[in-house]
Amino acid sequence: MADAKVIPFDDDRSRSGAGRRRAVLPGGRGHGPGAAGSAPVSALPGGQVPEGAAEAVGAASQDGGEGSRSGWDRRVAGGLAFLRRRLTGDYDVDEFGYDKELTDQVLMSVLRPLADKYFRVEVKGIENIPSEGGALIVANHSGTLPLDGLMLQVAVHDNHPAERHLRLLAADLVFMLPVVNELARKAGHTLACAEDAERLLQGGEVVGVMPEGFKGIGKPFSDRYKLQRFGRGGFVSTALRAGVPIVPCSIVGAEEIYPMIGNSKTLARVLGVPYFPITPTFPWLGPLGALPLPTKWTIQFGEPIPTDGYPPEAAEDPMLMFNLTDQVREQIQHTLYKLLVQRRSVFF
Repeated sequence: MADAKVIPFDDDRSRSGAGRRRAVLPGGRGHGPGAAGSAPVSALPGGQVPEGAAEAVGAASQDGGEGSRSGWDRRVAGGLAFLRRRLTGDYDVDEFGYDKELTDQVLMSVLRPLADKYFRVEVKGIENIPSEGGALIVANHSGTLPLDGLMLQVAVHDNHPAERHLRLLAADLVFMLPVVNELARKAGHTLACAEDAERLLQGGEVVGVMPEGFKGIGKPFSDRYKLQRFGRGGFVSTALRAGVPIVPCSIVGAEEIYPMIGNSKTLARVLGVPYFPITPTFPWLGPLGALPLPTKWTIQFGEPIPTDGYPPEAAEDPMLMFNLTDQVREQIQHTLYKLLVQRRSVFF
């Protein structure tokens, strides 16, 4: 230490202890309380440190500040570039109206906290969704409002290694509502018809369908986790024509977000909607009653059912469609019961 050239700290700060720092000596050994074979800075002559130590600390702080500033600069620049493209129309949408950039940067950013922090969605079996090529995800539907479809979309995108985008098939009502119609198109949803679904699957997209429809989402709380009819098996026919695997999906947690204890059919007819839900909080608490309960969700993707081994005419075989539809439905129902047995609590 006798040979080291030193520079003084501010005297007042050294005496009061406010300026006490750990000095770094050549060789990388730190001097400070608790360092082996070392002494605190105040023990050095005049509270001094080796020359270059203060500059090193200052440079490190400056580098950290510059890194933080550069990160913010990139975010601001990216945000401004996004707004510019929005204002000038310099962005792409596909033939269905899907806006990938808006979905990734805005819609997913809005939905992600709801999935991660509010519902705390746990995803299982994500490896059952192929990394490339088309696939048809078939899931149960529940919850009074279709939040399960949105959470399913976030779960696929954020958990799949390839960050795949789920293209949901939605009911006619979705595309009849102002604002909702436009947002649904931008998010990649399309009308639940065989033609659109087949084009998406043949184009290599992951498509999601909830065959229960309004029968599932609008069922009373007493029928929770009991699957309704899956229709005539149109989704199986579509998968057979496209030659893509069917991935059964079971969602637990959505049934309890709006416990539907009643249905005002008169109001439903007046408003032109399939049902008008009555829950313990809605409509009694007004807008506050529309807040979903913070239940704990689990989304599990089951083993895919291949369809590429069937001949082209198999899509017209009603018995085959019935058998495959029943197989998918049974697999989803069995998994729902298994997840319910494993669940500790509705909210935890």
